[in-house]
Amino acid sequence: MKKINLKNILKKTFKKNNKVKSKPKKNVLKKTKKQVLAKSKKNIVKKSKTKQKNTVKILKKKKENLNEVNKVDATKLPKSNEQKPEIKKIKVQATEKRIYKIKDYVVYPKHGVGQITEFKKIRISDIDVETYFLKFEKDKASGMVPVNKQSNLRPLATINQVNKCISILKSKPKIKRSMWSRRAAEYENKISSGKIYELAEVVRDLNKGDDLMIDQSYSERQLFEKAYDRLLTEFQIVMDVPLEDAQKKLDKALKRNLEAQIPKPEVKPEQKIIENTQEEEAS
Repeated sequence: MKKINLKNILKKTFKKNNKVKSKPKKNVLKKTKKQVLAKSKKNIVKKSKTKQKNTVKILKKKKENLNEVNKVDATKLPKSNEQKPEIKKIKVQATEKRIYKIKDYVVYPKHGVGQITEFKKIRISDIDVETYFLKFEKDKASGMVPVNKQSNLRPLATINQVNKCISILKSKPKIKRSMWSRRAAEYENKISSGKIYELAEVVRDLNKGDDLMIDQSYSERQLFEKAYDRLLTEFQIVMDVPLEDAQKKLDKALKRNLEAQIPKPEVKPEQKIIENTQEEEAS
């Protein structure tokens, strides 16, 4: 009898099992490779399709933008049938009849009373402009006003208007209780309007008289002096009196500087001699 070798039997059995197990592994690997390749192909196809779609959309947008630009350009371009408007260069400015003469006094709202000294044609940027030349003696300044803007000027007030202004100055002041900034703006607008009644109202409302106990700010005093000076110059020219007489009349209406206006009794030299002799006799 042959001896049974267990080692050989076990080797043979293990080899068979390994061969049987290894075969299905190869098939599985083949299947997975095929699946991976198929999936990758599908992904590549999908990506290419999405890229194509995106490129198509971008091209469509570009075409739409180009069409819009072309439409705008078409509107800008002049049509062959339409006539181009002719541009006429203005060489002479439209003028009006002169209301004022040389040496006339006129009120310019922003500067007060001025006198017309000259009348000239000036060339400004190839345009001939007829202008009044004004001189403001108080401010020591000069200015120009075109003839077609002479509506901005105002003739001097009449004597009746001056008398009405004096009655306004004598009336009670109307002081509002609003903020000073608002009131100052209102006063400034009244002064720059150039209207004589509004000037009189500003002088009346800002007048403090001889009352030193009432505090007055710098801006209040400045506005008062501005309106007061303009009113005074117009009073002087209209009434045709010296500056001192016009000032006395204005101050009397405002009840200002009354002590300075009261004439002091003059002492004659004979009286002085008599008083001195009486003092000597008494001593």
